Amino acid sequence: MFAKAAASDADLVFLDLEDAVAPALREQARAKAVTALNDHDWGSTARAVRINGIDTRWAYGDIIEIVTGAGENLDTIIVPKVTAARDVWWVEVLLTQIETTLGLTTPIRLEVLIEDVAGVANAQAIAVASPRLDALIFGAGDLSVSQRARVDTNFQPRVAYPGDFWHYARMQVLTAARVGGLVAIDAPYPDFKDEKGYAETAEHAAALGFDGKWAIHPAQIAIANEVFSPTDAEIQRARRNLDAYRAAEAQGLGATSVDGQLVDAAHVKLAEAVLAQANSASDA
Repeated sequence: MFAKAAASDADLVFLDLEDAVAPALREQARAKAVTALNDHDWGSTARAVRINGIDTRWAYGDIIEIVTGAGENLDTIIVPKVTAARDVWWVEVLLTQIETTLGLTTPIRLEVLIEDVAGVANAQAIAVASPRLDALIFGAGDLSVSQRARVDTNFQPRVAYPGDFWHYARMQVLTAARVGGLVAIDAPYPDFKDEKGYAETAEHAAALGFDGKWAIHPAQIAIANEVFSPTDAEIQRARRNLDAYRAAEAQGLGATSVDGQLVDAAHVKLAEAVLAQANSASDA
């Protein structure tokens, strides 16, 4: 699995010390993660580890052993079940002490999972809690438990529900990410054999403005990369709008039209965002 992950087209791969590991084996799992980080060629893929929640007895040991063992071969630590800004602060302080002791010159980055009702409520404070933060990740699984939601094993409502069951939580995470200047990542989709369902939820998240989606199986990676990259039509449209606006601007106009539709300053910003996203996708 480590070798397949390292060779995949995922932008980031995290080695899991939390939910994927039986509690009795979580301390032993650290050494396996260190070996994988040090021995495999990860290319341009960001290398991450998800530690156990800071409310558990394993969290501090996870950070100390992984950072000490992997050093510069670790890019990011993913912190689960973050409920408040102080959770991020705790990890940051410990990381800073370890990095200083080891003489690491590149600060390890942080991503946090919002998967608790308190985390949803405090999302904006969490998003600005540390300069190390790169991303907020929406997690529907544990949030289902925290919220006492009646959902199936794919975290979808057991009864017919009008609209997106998780819309509020998604928008809280997305809004907070934008306030903090962070990447917003949508929740995993456990039914990895249902590629259509994964694609649909990814499209809905992309429409809202999410930057990506977790993939729990290699079959989901290509779908996510396609969904969250602008289409050729979107890129061409953005370029046409931008070119038309610049031409109008040179004539002293503040707006113009393309194919019978208004193009003004707001559309320019949207076009620039689409082109920036396309460039980012091509560089990944």
